Amino acid sequence: MREVTTLLERFIKEIGDPYVAELFGKIPQGKMLRSKLILQIAPTQEGAFLAAVVEMIHAASLLHDDVIDEADKRRGVASINAIYGDKTAIMLGDILYSKAFFELSSMPGPIPQIISDAVTKLSLGELLDVELSKSFNTDVDAYMEMIDKKTAALIEASAHAAAHLAGLDPKRYALYGKNLGLAFQIVDDILDITQDEATLGKPAMNDLKEGKTTLPFIYLYEALGLEDRKRLMGLFKKELTSQERAWLMDRFEKSGALQRAREHARALGEEALAQLQSQDSKLRAIMTSLIDRTY
Repeated sequence: MREVTTLLERFIKEIGDPYVAELFGKIPQGKMLRSKLILQIAPTQEGAFLAAVVEMIHAASLLHDDVIDEADKRRGVASINAIYGDKTAIMLGDILYSKAFFELSSMPGPIPQIISDAVTKLSLGELLDVELSKSFNTDVDAYMEMIDKKTAALIEASAHAAAHLAGLDPKRYALYGKNLGLAFQIVDDILDITQDEATLGKPAMNDLKEGKTTLPFIYLYEALGLEDRKRLMGLFKKELTSQERAWLMDRFEKSGALQRAREHARALGEEALAQLQSQDSKLRAIMTSLIDRTY
């Protein structure tokens, strides 16, 4: 991972703008899931280079995402758009995208096409997320399509491209990456409900306030009676009171909606693991720890 960080620093330095370097330094580092996945599949210099490119793309997408969501925090600290404004955040994202694609163009075989196609899907997923947020969504398929594009596509492409570098079966690893991404987002959506602000780095149950009807909320809607459904839909895009939060948690516990969502994530994980060879113990551990995580 140190080599990935060093490459990212080199990319930023090559841009040749001290202000960009300053802004990039203010972006909080995440779990680097995509880099860990790539380096597990292709633990080489080329793998580290691919990981650095993907991390830069991911950072750019989050900058744009925060502007769209009007988020004032990212991973517990003030977001770039909150500190410097939307225009700066958007332009910084564009700069990171452009530099990432410049570096990506030097990579061999189908890798540039694999990653660039995923970025197109990522943008389509963001657009679909905006559309779905206009009303309370009860369609599981629409939700799954959105997270497939917005979250899973880049993780899938990371595993797919890394498999090409390592001479492994690209289709098997692409499916693993796709399901890892889907499960990652579902678990994230569960944690938005079950964890507190200190753990999340953002307010709890913030998804519903932002107009994101995630899988747990869809499953809750399906389990409720008519009157409770009306009350649930009345909380859409609303600043929740402590009493409303308590009501939601009570209904989640009684309905089993959270457990159903986690089982959905677990089934995706089992499907992905069935594609892997028995020696891929570390990839198995990544999937298992992701599904069982509490933060």
